[in-house]
Amino acid sequence: MSIELGKPIRQQAVASIERYFLEHMDERIGNVAAEGLLNFFLKEVGPSVYNQAVADAQSRLQARVMELDIEVHEDEFTYWTSARRPAGKR
Repeated sequence: MSIELGKPIRQQAVASIERYFLEHMDERIGNVAAEGLLNFFLKEVGPSVYNQAVADAQSRLQARVMELDIEVHEDEFTYWTSARRPAGKR
């Protein structure tokens, strides 16, 4: 599965890569080079990040499902304990 970014996100990512190189590497990286680097990371590292995010989401959902019986539990057979009838009346 290829990770695709929408045009506005892709533009922001490329601009961010350009800024990173300028501020942290003290050199300019062109738009084409920044987009190439972005494509490399999306193809090479992106799937690992994506898979980890899916695993994290599964883990959180499984934890919530395990708590479901606690959150929506209803006591059974409570009529006789909650509806205390006066003695002698049927």
